[in-house]
Amino acid sequence: MEMAFEAFSAAHMLGIAMAAVIVCAIVIFRKRLRTPRANRYARYALVALLVGCELSLQVWYGLTDNWGVYSLPFQLCSIMMWLSALLLLTRSRRLYEVTFFLGLMGALQALLTPNLDAGYPQFRFFHFFIAHGAIIGASLFLTVIEDYRPTTASIFRALGWLHALAVPAAITNAVAGTNFMFLARKPDTASLLDLLAPWPWYLLELELVALILCFFLYFVVRLMDRLLRVDSRLSSHS
Repeated sequence: MEMAFEAFSAAHMLGIAMAAVIVCAIVIFRKRLRTPRANRYARYALVALLVGCELSLQVWYGLTDNWGVYSLPFQLCSIMMWLSALLLLTRSRRLYEVTFFLGLMGALQALLTPNLDAGYPQFRFFHFFIAHGAIIGASLFLTVIEDYRPTTASIFRALGWLHALAVPAAITNAVAGTNFMFLARKPDTASLLDLLAPWPWYLLELELVALILCFFLYFVVRLMDRLLRVDSRLSSHS
C-alpha cells in the first residue's frame, strides 16, 4: 500500500537508515577500503550508484509521463550527484572542496527535511534517500579513506561555486517558473527555510547560514582528527 510521505514518521526513519548504511559501511570497513583493489571497487560502486540513481530518475520521469523542465539537473543535490561521481573517478582535490561542503550541506538538509511527495514504497522514496546517502558517501570516502581534508580557504571557494551554480538555476526559474535550488520560493513541504524570513530576504539570510554550516563541517573534521590523535597516543602508551 502506497502512503504519502510524512516527515519524522517510521518511513522517514527507514529512509535515513538506508542512507546511513552507506556512511556506516565506509567507516566500518575503512581499513580494508584503503587497499588498492577494494578501494577501486568501492569507488566504482559508488559511482555506479550515483549515476544509476540520476539516470533511473530520468527514466522514471519518461515512463510515467512526468518529464518536464523541472526534471533538469539544476537542483543542488542533482548537480552534486554528478560532481560526486566525477570526484570518485578523478580524486580531484578541487572537486572535493565543492562536494564536501555543498554536497554535505544539501544532502544532510534534504535527509532531515525532505522535499518529497512520494512515500514508502514508491520508487522516488527509495531513490531520494539512497541518492542523498550516496552524495554524503562520496565525500566521506575521500575524507576517511583517502585522507582528504577541507581547508578554510576551500570554504570560500565552495561558496563561490554555489553562487556560480545558482546562475543557471535562477535563469531557468525566471523563464520557466520552476524553483530550482529554492531560489524562487520556499519549498512547499516543511524545511529549515521556514525559520527564515519571507522571499526574497531569506536568500540573503542563507548566505550567512551557508557560511556557518561550512565552518561547522570544517570544525567537525578538525575535531575528529584531534580526537583520533589523542586516542592514538593513549593506545601507544597502554
